[in-house]
Amino acid sequence: MQPADIEGFFADPADLDLDRYLILDYELECVGDPRLAVAHLCSEQSTAQWKRVDVDEDLRPRFAAKAIKMEVLEEREALSYPVTHAADGRIFACRVRIAHPHENFGPRIPNLLSAVCGEGPFFTPGIPLIKLMDIHFPEVFLKAFQGPKFGVQGLRELLNAHDRPIFLGVIKPNIGLPPEAFSAIAHEAWLGGLDIAKDDEMLADPDWSPLDERCRHLGEARRRAEQETGTPKMYMANITDEVDRLTELHDIAVARGANALLVNAMPVGLSAVRMLRKHTQVPLFGHFPFIAAFSRLPHYGIHSRVITRLQRLAGYDSVIMPGFGPRMMTSDEEVMANVRACLEDMGPIKPCLPVPGGSDSAATLQRVYEKMGSVDFGFVPGRGVFGHTMGPRGGAASIRQAWDALALGVPVPEQARQHPELAAALKQFQEVL
Repeated sequence: MQPADIEGFFADPADLDLDRYLILDYELECVGDPRLAVAHLCSEQSTAQWKRVDVDEDLRPRFAAKAIKMEVLEEREALSYPVTHAADGRIFACRVRIAHPHENFGPRIPNLLSAVCGEGPFFTPGIPLIKLMDIHFPEVFLKAFQGPKFGVQGLRELLNAHDRPIFLGVIKPNIGLPPEAFSAIAHEAWLGGLDIAKDDEMLADPDWSPLDERCRHLGEARRRAEQETGTPKMYMANITDEVDRLTELHDIAVARGANALLVNAMPVGLSAVRMLRKHTQVPLFGHFPFIAAFSRLPHYGIHSRVITRLQRLAGYDSVIMPGFGPRMMTSDEEVMANVRACLEDMGPIKPCLPVPGGSDSAATLQRVYEKMGSVDFGFVPGRGVFGHTMGPRGGAASIRQAWDALALGVPVPEQARQHPELAAALKQFQEVL
């Protein structure tokens, strides 16, 4: 790139029709001139060659990604992580905001990802370390997507669960149980007050617990629990599989009694989720396998909130995410960034239910509620319900008893004096706080 070419990749946002652009926030470490590095970043993710040989033209005004804000944060003595074959020179940490024309790829998630976090950004000359921190969509782009079918309010209506968190439970043991035993402990948890009993994200359609058979048992158990409690319940079946099996497994699961579905977003791909959203008549829940692999390093990869936004865009009604506390190795700030990505205004796209989780129980409900600052979340214990010393019914009851205390403004330990299930949970699980 010649010095005269650099300015073609910078713009004043006031001079752009921002409806034509996605807005991308990157943090990066570059070697050499930061302005040249950012120009390369814009070039590589859009029109890397902007004219034909011997033709008087310039494709950049319409098709180039353009830096609309750039800040050099500091000069560093070394890269945050060693990169083989990185160039030598002065190292600068930068923050840059880029406007990328969405007509370059259209309303297609695979093509969007190929542009904004594909070969271009991650192999940009002079930028050995880069992280996509956030992404924002204009409403004209969002109108091409369906987003969640049910969303937060739809889930509340299906469960008749208003003015409180929605209580999920990951059935444990998660791997190894036959469908009969699996359904029996789920039934107990529903009777104790659980709204949703769910498959673990690793339990799908194995020979020893075929999805067909498991959904039949769980569907029957769910209907019995609804009759016995007089309240709606959900069984969330995990149909994560090869893409060409998703609609088939969806139909099997729903026909046998599953009334919510779990699909691991990144292993199957967001485009597969979008396809399933067009087909399904039950809520879709996303889980977070594979996301930490490219989001955990602070100076490289993709921030998890970007994937949360894309999951919502693809059509998930709820996104399960790493929650608070040391177990999930995720800062409170990052957890809340993902929560906001689920709930904040996104034009025509409905809010989806955030479910921060990890080693939760009745002993952690108050902490999670206080950090969330509202009731619009799902609370998802595993062992906190299914490993409770009084069994799954006692575990689920302890969660509801803890919530009753919070709703009434009663200290949870005081509530426990009147409720043995809650007292047992505090004794058993308090040490994990």
